[in-house]
Amino acid sequence: MTITREQFRELAQFQDENSSALSFYFQPSTPRNKAHKEDTILIKDLVREAARSLETKSPELRAEKIRAKEVRSKEGKEKKDSARADLDRILRLAGELRSNGTHGKTVFACAAQNFWREYEVPARLPGTQLIVDRHFHLKPLAHLLGASPLLGVVLVDRHRARIFDLRLGELTERKDLFHPLPRRGRSDGYAGYDGGHAQRRVDDEARHHFKNVAESVKELLEKGVFEKWILACQDAHRSLLEPQLHSKVSQALIGRFHADLGHVTRDELRTQAQQIVERWQADRRRELVSQALGEARANGRGVTGLRRVLRSLELGEVQTLLLAENLQAHAVECSGCGHLDAHLVSFCPVCGRATHEIVDVGEAILPQVISRDIETFYVRDEDDAEFDKVGSIAALLRYRSEKMEPLHATVADQLGRAGAAYPGRLRRFASR
Repeated sequence: MTITREQFRELAQFQDENSSALSFYFQPSTPRNKAHKEDTILIKDLVREAARSLETKSPELRAEKIRAKEVRSKEGKEKKDSARADLDRILRLAGELRSNGTHGKTVFACAAQNFWREYEVPARLPGTQLIVDRHFHLKPLAHLLGASPLLGVVLVDRHRARIFDLRLGELTERKDLFHPLPRRGRSDGYAGYDGGHAQRRVDDEARHHFKNVAESVKELLEKGVFEKWILACQDAHRSLLEPQLHSKVSQALIGRFHADLGHVTRDELRTQAQQIVERWQADRRRELVSQALGEARANGRGVTGLRRVLRSLELGEVQTLLLAENLQAHAVECSGCGHLDAHLVSFCPVCGRATHEIVDVGEAILPQVISRDIETFYVRDEDDAEFDKVGSIAALLRYRSEKMEPLHATVADQLGRAGAAYPGRLRRFASR
């Protein structure tokens, strides 16, 4: 089962106060012998280490020992029992996994909330890992999904078109359009008398077919089924289809390659399309990094550095997020309102509750990024040296709130009176 964006958002919103949310990523390795036991042994070691951490590293359990309260002890026991049930299930799953190198697997589980989700993903994960926390760890998935558009692949010739979804390296056929052409040709009729008329009819039928294909692609784009698409056909057919495309459909076309519908295999189609996607992503990533840095220097619709990016995320300004693959930055998170702050303060400046330090801020911001469907690109160290100098994190903004037009005097006066009558409500409004 391949993960969808809706399911990705569901994972981002999940939280378990008892810190028993389990995230498991399986990256198949190349087996060194016929026994194929390396991955199974690794998973068993990870499960054993996770079980040990429940006993020794849990802050809740340490607090239980200090306070020595029965209620806390009961909660700690329930947490351990819940996590152990999921760990046992991961162990059973390990026996089913095979090191064939074709697919990775992710599992997100929390027995306490009766939650278990399994997804197949491309075998491009950073490694096999298992984490138990109060929320799911989603950075490996974000690397795969963050900048991947909803993509269609259209394979077409003069009488047939096959339309596919391309999701995380998986090609799934969505629609098959077939339009049989008349058999008559140039030699029809006595001495070829009717040949010209028959050939014109054949050409008209072909144009009608390509127009139907163009309309189908336009409909899929308008419905949000696709955001971008790739064309696969012979050069002669391309010249017949592309004039039929609506301007917005042409703009959504990110690449094309030569393919014969009658002979191309599904694997060849997927490989060629995936190469085009990767080139498009690399070009777009470079373009966006350059644009974000330029906008930030001009004090325009761009910001750089952790503090400014966190602020823009909280204000809802961010349109595209750019961060280094190996971003190393510390921050604090409020245990009450969830506010993230680059200043390592002990108490939240928003609500006054205690904060706790987070060592992976790139993971901590993902729930906001995913829930708001913010386009996200991970920048490799070698892609842009200047990006590293500005803190390895930047964002392009939809707008910049500090540059918004000032309030009209009448509106300001009304807000002032409302603030006197409802001070708490106005503070909440102003903080949005």
